[in-house]
Amino acid sequence: MDVSIHGRNVEITDRFEQYVESKTEKVAGLLPKAQAFEVRVSRLSDKSPKHGDRVEITLIGPGPVIRAESTGPDKYSAYDIAYGRVLERIRRSKDRAHDRRGRGRISLGDAAANDFAEVGVQPASGEILDAVSNGSVPVTGEAEKAYSPVVIRSKEFPAERLAVEEAVDQMELVGHDFFLFIDVETAKPSVVYRRKGWNYGVISLTED
Repeated sequence: MDVSIHGRNVEITDRFEQYVESKTEKVAGLLPKAQAFEVRVSRLSDKSPKHGDRVEITLIGPGPVIRAESTGPDKYSAYDIAYGRVLERIRRSKDRAHDRRGRGRISLGDAAANDFAEVGVQPASGEILDAVSNGSVPVTGEAEKAYSPVVIRSKEFPAERLAVEEAVDQMELVGHDFFLFIDVETAKPSVVYRRKGWNYGVISLTED
């Protein structure tokens, strides 16, 4: 597994490189087929003692990319927190894979018939689906000229065709609260999102 460390407005010392490399052995043991372990360190403009440096970790290998980031008073503290999150996401992924081992995949139709109990997700209410489909959810675009304290950023990603379970896995691995995908069973744009505990929800778009 290749280890790379990059710094922005902060010096990457030999001591920090050795510190990072000494901790990657555990990652290699959990994911022996991992290809790259990338660390990006940046010095924050906020000079408060609690948030001095930010560390972003990206683990690349077979399967979904795993990402985590954190801030801390120095790069060592920030790295330890982000590194702990990477390990936790690896373990969660392995636990879910172990729980599903030996079980056949459940089609979206069968899962929906049982209120998604088998896959641990909960469908969105009819009110939410109606609000999304008829455009009543308020959206602020770049054309909005009036001042607003809310900053909206837009990103585009290649569409992925996944089953609901696979979308949940991808969401957990990147550490987000939601994940957009194309449902492989229905070919509909959908999003899974995190609820309390290990409960999840899914929203799909339809055209009238």
